[in-house]
Amino acid sequence: MRQLFPPASNTIARVSLTLGLLLPAVALLAGSAISRAPYNTKVDIPLDQPVPFSHEHHVNELGLDCQYCHTSVEKGPKAGLPPTHTCMGCHSQIWTNSPLLEPVRKSFQTGEPIKWNLVNSVPDFVYFDHSIHVKKGIGCTECHGPVHEMQITYKAKPFHMAWCLQCHRKPEEFIRPKEEVMNPHYSHPKNHVEVGRKLVDEYGIKVEQLTDCSICHR
Repeated sequence: MRQLFPPASNTIARVSLTLGLLLPAVALLAGSAISRAPYNTKVDIPLDQPVPFSHEHHVNELGLDCQYCHTSVEKGPKAGLPPTHTCMGCHSQIWTNSPLLEPVRKSFQTGEPIKWNLVNSVPDFVYFDHSIHVKKGIGCTECHGPVHEMQITYKAKPFHMAWCLQCHRKPEEFIRPKEEVMNPHYSHPKNHVEVGRKLVDEYGIKVEQLTDCSICHR
């Protein structure tokens, strides 16, 4: 019987089957890499703001506490942004004629809030509560990075699910004493995992529940 297909057909068939299996995996990996790339997550990219607010100046140089501006960080889901009268508590007396602070003075005079550009956020389908993290010993810098060193605020962490799960699976590696939560200069001790395990027990953190889908997706 005459051969219908040339010998090369077998090779072509094998290559086609191999590519058929590999391409979906490659596409999935490529999509994942693109979605987590800094270009997409906006990590380390400073955002322009209506007022060039420097955390480095206000926190490191002046010693302001996080709660001075973010007053609801211990009380509810959102940390909150300071109302203009908080800014004017100081700037009605210092830098009163600075052109950079004109939006602050205008906001104070008109009662129209300053429209800050949001730097850190999670998707709408994710529930995040600042207060529970603060109460359980997760410091500001664990999520927001070295904010106290930022001249212009930028997003320091990617906030994708795999990143969040690192802490939810092993909170003992990230937890700190509650009195150090607002301390931007805090550094974990060498035996921080051992200390962390004790804090996990002390603060009543139920690790087995932290990876339940309903914790973040409600």
